[in-house]
Amino acid sequence: MPNVIDQSASHPPRPSAYSCDVLVVGGGPSGSASAYWLAKAGLNVLCVEKKHFPREKTCGDGLTPRSVRQLYEMGLKDRLGEHHRYEGLRAVAFGRELTMPWPEHADYPSHGFVVTRHDLDELVSTHAEGAGAIVWQGAEAISPIGSEAGSGGMTEGAVIKDNDHCTTSEVRAKVTIVADGANSRFGRSLGASRDRSIPLGMAIRGYFASPRHADNYIESHLDLRDKEGKVMPGYGWIFPLGDGRVNVGIGLLSTYDHWKQVNTTKMMKSFVDFAPASWCLDESTALSAPTGGRLPMGLSVGPHVGPDYLIVGDAGGSINPFNGEGIAYGYETGRLAARIASETIADGDLRHLLQFDRELDLAYGLYYKVASRFMTLMGHPELMRRLVSTGMHSQSVMEWLLRIMSNLLREDERGPAELAYRALATLTNLVPNRAG
Repeated sequence: MPNVIDQSASHPPRPSAYSCDVLVVGGGPSGSASAYWLAKAGLNVLCVEKKHFPREKTCGDGLTPRSVRQLYEMGLKDRLGEHHRYEGLRAVAFGRELTMPWPEHADYPSHGFVVTRHDLDELVSTHAEGAGAIVWQGAEAISPIGSEAGSGGMTEGAVIKDNDHCTTSEVRAKVTIVADGANSRFGRSLGASRDRSIPLGMAIRGYFASPRHADNYIESHLDLRDKEGKVMPGYGWIFPLGDGRVNVGIGLLSTYDHWKQVNTTKMMKSFVDFAPASWCLDESTALSAPTGGRLPMGLSVGPHVGPDYLIVGDAGGSINPFNGEGIAYGYETGRLAARIASETIADGDLRHLLQFDRELDLAYGLYYKVASRFMTLMGHPELMRRLVSTGMHSQSVMEWLLRIMSNLLREDERGPAELAYRALATLTNLVPNRAG
C-alpha cells in the first residue's frame, strides 16, 4: 500500500478570521508574481493555493524570453540557471526544418528555459514567501464575503476552506486579486465569463524519455494532422527538459469547425507516432499519461476589474492567441495588478483599480485583437496548410513571424500591431478566396 502523506500536519489550523491588505486567490504564475511584488512593496498579502507544492500542472513548460525577463527581475536568475537553457525555436513542417535563435533584444534575454510547472510554481511561490508574503497551501477560496454569486459587487475578501483540516476562515482584504487559473471558479462566482467570439485553445501533453533531452532548441511541428492526414489548425511540440525527459504535446484552436469532435488523445498518439525517430518517442519511452485542458486566450475572460478586485493571468484569459503562451502573461499581468493594487491602497480610492483595464488595453489590446483575427483565419485547414507551406520556404519570413508571434519586436521596428496586420494581409493574399 502506498505511503500517504498527512498534509494537515504541515500547518496548524488557520484562524477563523483574518485580515490583510491584499488577498491573492491562486498560487500559479500570476498569483505568485502578484504576491511577490506586493510583498516587495511592503503590503500585507495573503496568497491561497488550493493544492500543495510541488504539484503537477498541464503545460508545455517552455519559458520564452518574456517569462525569463520577469523571473530575472524577481531575483531568480541563479535558480533558473539550474534548469535547462535553450537558444531558440526549430520549426518543422512539410519536410522542411528551420532553426531560429531567439532575436537579440534590448529588453529581453535571447534565451529561454524549460522548467516543469511542478518545479517552477513552487520556486516562485517560495520566493514570494521569502519576500514577506503569507502563503496558505491546501486552501481554496470558495465564495466572496460581500457579494452574491455573479453579482459583480464588492468581494470584501473571501471565505477560505482549509482542505487539510476541513475548516473555513473569513479573510477580509482591501483588494482581492483573482488568479485561480483557466477554470477560475472564484472568478466565475464574481460574474466573470468568456467572450466566445475569441478563439479558445486546447492542449494535451505528456513526458517521454529521450536521448535528445538536452537539445538546444525547442521544436514546433506546424503541420499537425488528423487521422486522415489533413492539416489541423494547431501545432505539436517537443520541449527538452535536460534531465532525461522531453515534454511532448499538441495544441489546437476552437476556430476549426469540428474542434469539439477532435479526440486529442488520438491526435497526440498520431503526433508521437510520426515524430522524428531521433527523439525516440513511443509507448516504451512514455513516462506519464497525457493530460490536457482548455486555454482561454486574447483577454477573453472579463470583466477584469470589479469594485475591489482584479482578475489576472489565465483567469482573465491573458494567454497569447498567436502561440498559446500563458506563463509570461501570467507574470506580467500579476505584476501589473500588484502595482495597481498598491497604488489603490496608498491613495485610498478604489476607483484607481480601473487603471488596470486601461493598462491591459495599452499593453495587449490591439496586439491580441490582431492575434485573435489571425487565429480565426487559421481555422480554415486549407489556408493553414498553404500559409505554413509558403512560410517554411523563407528563413527571413519565419524569423519575422517568430518575433511577432512571441511578442518580441524590438524598439527599432514598427509597432507590433501594424506589423502583425501587414503580415496577416500579406499572407492571406497568398491564398485564393475559396480557401476562406
